[in-house]
Amino acid sequence: MIRFITAGTRRRCSTPPLNWPLGLGVRTADRIRFAVARERLELRGMVVKGRRKKSAPRPLTEEDEGYLKWKVRIPLIYDWFTNDNLSWPSLSCRSFNNLFSIVQTDGTYPNTLVIANCEVVKPRTAAAEHISVFDEESQSPYVKKIKTIIHPGEVNRIRELPQNSNIVATHTDSPEVLIWDVDAQPDCGDDLGAAESHPNLILTGHQSNAEYALAMCNYEALVLSGGRDNLVVLWCIRDHVSSLANTTSLGVPVGSPSCMQSMNASEDKISDSPTVAPRSVFHGHKDTVEDVQFCHFSPQEFCSVGDDSCLILWDARAGRSPALKVEKAHDGDINCVDWSPHDENFILTGSADSSVKMFDRRNLTSGGAGSSLHTFRHHKAAWSPDKSSVFGSAGEDNLINIWDYEKVGASYEHFMRTPTAPPGLFFQHAGHRDKVVDFHWNATEPWTIASVSDDCARVNGGGTLQVWRMSDLIHRHEDEVLAELEMFQDQIFCCSHKN
Repeated sequence: MIRFITAGTRRRCSTPPLNWPLGLGVRTADRIRFAVARERLELRGMVVKGRRKKSAPRPLTEEDEGYLKWKVRIPLIYDWFTNDNLSWPSLSCRSFNNLFSIVQTDGTYPNTLVIANCEVVKPRTAAAEHISVFDEESQSPYVKKIKTIIHPGEVNRIRELPQNSNIVATHTDSPEVLIWDVDAQPDCGDDLGAAESHPNLILTGHQSNAEYALAMCNYEALVLSGGRDNLVVLWCIRDHVSSLANTTSLGVPVGSPSCMQSMNASEDKISDSPTVAPRSVFHGHKDTVEDVQFCHFSPQEFCSVGDDSCLILWDARAGRSPALKVEKAHDGDINCVDWSPHDENFILTGSADSSVKMFDRRNLTSGGAGSSLHTFRHHKAAWSPDKSSVFGSAGEDNLINIWDYEKVGASYEHFMRTPTAPPGLFFQHAGHRDKVVDFHWNATEPWTIASVSDDCARVNGGGTLQVWRMSDLIHRHEDEVLAELEMFQDQIFCCSHKN
């Protein structure tokens, strides 16, 4: 099970129809037979949205036909998949022990953080018909909302503390960063008249709005932010604990019971949420800072990108000036940056110029010169926690691409479906019907991704949340996959002949 946070959804979730034995594996041949039979029905117009057709459907566009073809192939390319319609748009989702998402509304309904559980089916146990038959306008039976927090203002970004995923930070349209203990926060439910929730901490230090750039450290209770003031600001949540008349030691990890009791107790003495001043403020950008990220191997090292097209590496031990600055890293605004959790030298950046670049910091010089190792398509990127050479990317073409940089330059015969496929691309998720605004690799469920799109005009709702896991036949070693498929070659040839 994973938990997630979204924003502004107002719905009731039903019990998942888990009426099949989870302990039984699903044979590859069964998946193939189901997919082929369903594809013939879909393309002949016999099945619409998972139900038998009752009336003549509207004429299909080329985009609709492409989506239908993807949908009927779900049993072949996914090990598990679920689709959840959101009542309001969500700009961010996080999938950790919880599933976190945010809701942006038109003012008639409060902006909210939604914490939910998602029942993720174990690998190789989901029956084909249960992952491929779904209604795009309905909620997922696997997603159960457990708490709603009414957020003061729109929520643009969520980040969780890796040491304790119940502690999350949010960015809104203001200079402050808000810190929430989601377990301690009361559940506002669906009460439209409920008052705004109060954050456990407020981090101050920005001089103007900080809307998107936000990160939390893997090893210490550090928070990093960037904003329209061109600044990168660093806080330590533990600084608040140390100021509470020594009620707890600096050595107590933030997120531990004693630490959070101190945080909550302080709110009995202070009418408003307590504030924390920054430890350091870093100067180096000439325009809005769009994203920040800690190095996974050192809490003192981090990087930032912004609308000045610069990639800056920082070292808090060396002062408040850039340790290394790459001028003109892209030809447009840089929207995101991600530091590899497997190799301290590799950094991904995504830009408005519709490219994702991979940098090796060993090739960057103190003068700011240097070029990327590889360039890929899209403008948002994130490393996979499951394989060091794999990362995902997303953009406004409704797709999520999964890349393996080790396959760049490899033989098309072995790794590419078509000669025109971009080098390194080995999987495309085409389940969203409008632009993908965020996606997140789950660190506890291997190869599982949560993604969200803003598609008010496409479906009956503000967005779509999908949680999915590609078939392991796609990412496993080629020799292992071929050996397994040989066991079912008769059934595969039979299905192909009938189709």
